[in-house]
Amino acid sequence: MEPLNIQVQCLREGAIVPRYMTECAAGMDLFACLDVSLRLAPGERSLVPTGIALAIPAGFEGQVRPRSGLALKKGLTLVNSPGTVDADYRGEIGVIMINHGAEEVIITPGDRIAQIVVAPVRRAVLTISESLEDTPRSCGGFGHTGS
Repeated sequence: MEPLNIQVQCLREGAIVPRYMTECAAGMDLFACLDVSLRLAPGERSLVPTGIALAIPAGFEGQVRPRSGLALKKGLTLVNSPGTVDADYRGEIGVIMINHGAEEVIITPGDRIAQIVVAPVRRAVLTISESLEDTPRSCGGFGHTGS
């Protein structure tokens, strides 16, 4: 498959360009662009800057997702996951992080804090209808099939 060309702009000194850490990685790691380390107490959340902006082409989005290692080892994850970077957004990408762990977490400049997956987007056209086609599931939701 042909790679998608995306322009990246470094907005601040210390910004690190996102990159794939392995050959088959789905997401590129995003890095904290901080002047000083950030302390997150248990239950605390903060917007962590990356120092970069992306020119994602129309028809695509950037999905900002947690890093599984941070979630498992430190209880650190994202408040809105996945966060969406729209194709027409050109501002700095910020990552809303939260500490769900029992201990304070320190995020230092250059830390890998999240990942971004570039995915295609298909726009929908909604049509008002008096009823919807029935399915075997119908209105069942929120765990109706078991745990």
